Amino acid sequence: MSGASTTVTLAANVPKPAISENASSAIARMGATLGSKEFSFQVRTIRVYASNNGELLHIGHTFKVTVRRPDRLLVDGTGDDGPRKLIYDGKTAVVVLDNGKKYASVPVPETIEGMMHVVVGHFGVDFPLADFITDAPDKAFLTGVTVGRDVGPATVDGVLCRHLVFSQPPGIELELWLEANDQSLPRRLIVTYRSRPGEPNFVAEFSDWTFTAHPPDAEFRFEPPEGAERLQLGAALKQSMGARQ
Repeated sequence: MSGASTTVTLAANVPKPAISENASSAIARMGATLGSKEFSFQVRTIRVYASNNGELLHIGHTFKVTVRRPDRLLVDGTGDDGPRKLIYDGKTAVVVLDNGKKYASVPVPETIEGMMHVVVGHFGVDFPLADFITDAPDKAFLTGVTVGRDVGPATVDGVLCRHLVFSQPPGIELELWLEANDQSLPRRLIVTYRSRPGEPNFVAEFSDWTFTAHPPDAEFRFEPPEGAERLQLGAALKQSMGARQ
């Protein structure tokens, strides 16, 4: 049997993800909305991380995320461990810490998705919000998902939502609350890592979605102040995205 035939046979044997029609259509509407050229939102996150002696602790952050497709992104945040930014100007990704006193930068591809592949994939940083700002948020969110369903209605901050649950082997469970309307905007995300010790999770609460802002180029530039310390990017990224190790 030829190699090509083997590939086709194996592909045919891969089970199709078991995602309910309600869940699939809600995610598709979300993808269409978040495919907009420009938008911004606020998000509060709580992440569990392990201390040096193995205790599971929590760290909180608040971010404002500004997207201007195809090649501009600003993640401006603060949290329990101080302020931080991720700035992307179409050519370079810059992580800024301690109000500009520390920073790191690296050349990246000329799209938001290409940039995120570098800063998340190459440096091993777990950033669950990345799916919502890629070129196709619906496809990105469902990558690796094998099962998904609509649990039913729920109200988040006074907004009627659909409560969706998904499984992503090995050992990741996703809960996503989307507004029950044509926009299907995310309101809450919980990621639970069942295969990790202590089954830690990541919680994000979304608000203040805006699709009418037109951020100028200057908003996506960084000029290091005099005396700023340049860091290695990998360490800076783990701090900037709240991924304490």
